[in-house]
Amino acid sequence: MARQSKRMKSALEQVDRLKEYSIVEAVGILQSVKTTKFDETVEVAMNLGVDPRHADQMVRGVVSLPHGTGKTMRVAVFAKGPKAEEAEAAGADRVGADDLAEEFANGNIDFDRIIATPDMMAVVGKLGRVLGPKGLMPNPKLGTVTMDVKKAVSDAKAGQVQYRVEKAGIVHAGVGKLSFDAAKIEENVQAFVDAIIKQSQRVPKAIT
Repeated sequence: MARQSKRMKSALEQVDRLKEYSIVEAVGILQSVKTTKFDETVEVAMNLGVDPRHADQMVRGVVSLPHGTGKTMRVAVFAKGPKAEEAEAAGADRVGADDLAEEFANGNIDFDRIIATPDMMAVVGKLGRVLGPKGLMPNPKLGTVTMDVKKAVSDAKAGQVQYRVEKAGIVHAGVGKLSFDAAKIEENVQAFVDAIIKQSQRVPKAIT
């Protein structure tokens, strides 16, 4: 606890709360006060001023970051036949059908993205209670229910980020690792913000 307090104190000493920092400057501060041995994730959060309980104020989508997230994405695909072979060739970590559904039903879900072909949704739909709370339920609006499993797997592996506004009207996502060059993080943040703004233009009240 003492170490955490020292780190926080050191960070606060370098921040002027009355000053508006550029992304590059903010990342520089984070990098200068780093004390952990692992490569930390840089996150961005935006208050959209929406109430996601109203369907017309839900902000949700995907965005491909130009420099990826720095995280190794584990991808599972529900598919059969040629589409299963296509998913494996694209680099999916696990491909299956009823067998994969049984694993998930038993709580064995060690994946960051789950993709399904449309014909598999009868099987996947039964997993809503276990996949929904984890934000892993395949959704055609997010490109995770698709016949183009090659593209879906490739996009996920390349650093595509899914976002969804939370109850408090805030949306956030990891936009890179602290070891990234600050300029690359800035470009990733800009891509994320642009995607949120574009999506929010369809919402009656967004971004405060």
